Amino acid sequence: MKKVVILKGNIVHTPEPKGFQCVKNGYLVAVDNEIQGIYQELPKEYGGQPVTDWGDALIMPGMYDMHVHAPQYVYRGLGLDMQLMDWLNTYAFPTEARFKDPEYAKVYYRAFAQALKKNGTARAVVFSTIHWETTELLMDILEEEKVGGFAGKINMDTLSPDFLCEDTEQSIKDTRHWLERNINKRKLVKPAVTPRFIPTCTAEVLKGVGELAKEFGVPVHSHISEDIGEMEIVRGRYPEYDNDGAVYDHFGLLTDHTVMAHFIYPNEQELKLVRDRGVTIAHCPQSNGNVAAGIPPIRRMLEMGIKVGLGSDIAGGYSPCLFRAMSEAVYLSKLRWLQSGKEDDFLTIPEAFYLGTKGGGQFFGKLGSFEAGNELDALVIDDGSLSVELDELTLEQRMERVIHLADDRNIIGRYVAGEKA
Repeated sequence: MKKVVILKGNIVHTPEPKGFQCVKNGYLVAVDNEIQGIYQELPKEYGGQPVTDWGDALIMPGMYDMHVHAPQYVYRGLGLDMQLMDWLNTYAFPTEARFKDPEYAKVYYRAFAQALKKNGTARAVVFSTIHWETTELLMDILEEEKVGGFAGKINMDTLSPDFLCEDTEQSIKDTRHWLERNINKRKLVKPAVTPRFIPTCTAEVLKGVGELAKEFGVPVHSHISEDIGEMEIVRGRYPEYDNDGAVYDHFGLLTDHTVMAHFIYPNEQELKLVRDRGVTIAHCPQSNGNVAAGIPPIRRMLEMGIKVGLGSDIAGGYSPCLFRAMSEAVYLSKLRWLQSGKEDDFLTIPEAFYLGTKGGGQFFGKLGSFEAGNELDALVIDDGSLSVELDELTLEQRMERVIHLADDRNIIGRYVAGEKA
């Protein structure tokens, strides 16, 4: 028997980044997790089916966190007056070492997954630690909490603290073992190859994980051109290449199933390479500012046809709520506009919403908007507390206010893969 889901309410989505598409008091219909359409009047063929009526609430697509560090949830909101490398050495590396302990990992990974869930994240691309055993635990917990996506055991075998520096051969062996155990184990959560970034990985590890990604057909998730100091290390190690992307590409790590975070300082060749390989960039505006990394040329990327989504980058970012990432993407783009002498135009609200929904969602499949044929990930937003009864706002204005002002308390319904979660 086919499973029919019908949601009634004020439907808002962005099939294209140029503007919201809204249907007031409409019906969103999905059959066996495939969206049939949005209707002002319910088609007769669904007349006998139950309807979940959300009244005057907004119904929007689920949100997609394209870059987040699960173990860093422990110290979110700390050290954000530091620069990147000081922050990593003070907080990130010592904390990640503790995730060797399953009991410790269980507590914080559960809290992390629940935070994503209550803040409206449908699916995410997640860094774990070097420990494959507790990475499996993270994946189990995400599955239980109905947060889909990809999680990865980190690889780092050089330029790392002794307590987190893997043996090169063992790093590759452990990654293979973990992939074999988890490749088809869960419905919503799948593995991704996750070299931390070029400075902490030898050529042997980058080559090895590139081969594993191809062999197992899994995504790649890492950082690219994030920090001037990081890029100088890469140039010193690989003088034959003039950008991070060329190094990743040499090892087979740039494909149309790759997510690279940040991309703050790309050169023209690197922009074209990323576009041509079909890489998705995870723009993390909150952490870009917090760790003083810089402001990426997002408008330039979009104009070139580069795929871009949003990331919370916990704990460089302090909030797992992607409404914050949408709002701050616009804010940061205005600083870029000023910095460029008003040449790099800033993002619009619909564009930022698109990045947080369809921009990231398309990486996981046919997701992120309510177009016919897509899967059903959806959020129901009660924005009543954000206005007063005398306000007469359009649905577009209500959605804009949600992006700037709403939080988890405004999310009253969540659907992932066609199921109420």
